[in-house]
Amino acid sequence: MEPLPTGISVLDREFGGGIPSGSVVVLKADPASQSELILDRFALVRECQYLTTVRSVESVESSLTLDDAADDTVVRDATGDEPLATVLDVAAGLPDGGTIVVDSADPLETRGREEYGEFLSDLRRHVDDADGLAVIHALKNASADRARVVTEQIADVVFDLRTTVTGTEIANRLVVPKFRGGAALEEPLKLKLTDSVSVDTSRDIA
Repeated sequence: MEPLPTGISVLDREFGGGIPSGSVVVLKADPASQSELILDRFALVRECQYLTTVRSVESVESSLTLDDAADDTVVRDATGDEPLATVLDVAAGLPDGGTIVVDSADPLETRGREEYGEFLSDLRRHVDDADGLAVIHALKNASADRARVVTEQIADVVFDLRTTVTGTEIANRLVVPKFRGGAALEEPLKLKLTDSVSVDTSRDIA
């Protein structure tokens, strides 16, 4: 399993070059966070199929065209009546070493646990066949009847972005509690999420 870069240099160093090919990555984050910046890094580092289930194609494209590498990124609409089938059709044609981004999981998780579980298994198989990556954006605070536990169980890697707001700062800490085929982070990684992704080197004040 060749490691595929995430597009975020500090993570690639921590993970020995990236994430093992064939992996399904779940990015958990608050809806009001800047987590889309992390998705953008995954989308721009190599050929990518970006499936949007909530935002418009135009909105996604406007955030990606800031980088020349966006020429290798195709944004597709998955907001129709059959979003699971749409995602799987695209995943079946994923190029070797490519990335498929699903933003976000919430509309897919409402389809029923059994149907959704089969979808995730098929998605994982397509990604494994292509030696690529799937990145699923899973927003927190989803309703209890959704199949979030299935999303996290199928995932090979779980990124948990934790955003806290105080009177003096907005702090973003990335926790990686699950990493099949590699080593999870031993402690949270503090990130700066402004118009890009970087390491926050400021010291926390107790």
